[in-house]
Amino acid sequence: MEQSLELEKVCSSVRENFGSMSRDIRDYSGLNLAYIGDAVYELMVRTYLAESENAQVNRMTHEASQLVNAGTQARLIEAVQDLLIEEEAAVCRRGRNSNIISKAKHATAADYRKATGCEALIGYLYLTGNTERAAYILSEGFRRLGLL
Repeated sequence: MEQSLELEKVCSSVRENFGSMSRDIRDYSGLNLAYIGDAVYELMVRTYLAESENAQVNRMTHEASQLVNAGTQARLIEAVQDLLIEEEAAVCRRGRNSNIISKAKHATAADYRKATGCEALIGYLYLTGNTERAAYILSEGFRRLGLL
């Protein structure tokens, strides 16, 4: 809960210092949302790891790589489908169905698409100021997968 409040402060600070978002969130492409969501997802995972243990950085980097990858993100979004409201599910589908031109290095094309949907959802929640919801979805997904 405290982590999501910190992330909300960061979001507010970005808007305040760089100008408020005048663009309608519905105009963002699924890939634009995923672009933001990728960074927010990794930041949330790294914040969790840094606050939950006093480990060496290389160990935390290894643990983060286990959580921040297309395979894990694909499994996570499948694990929390029942938690998503229709609007969130639609954003996830929009990300998943985007015209992705890059290729996954260590994942199947299907997992890469699902991961893009997961990232789009996190990006959407971040940009709409719903970071607490994003943190809940991620933590519940990780819990359901036995990763936290």
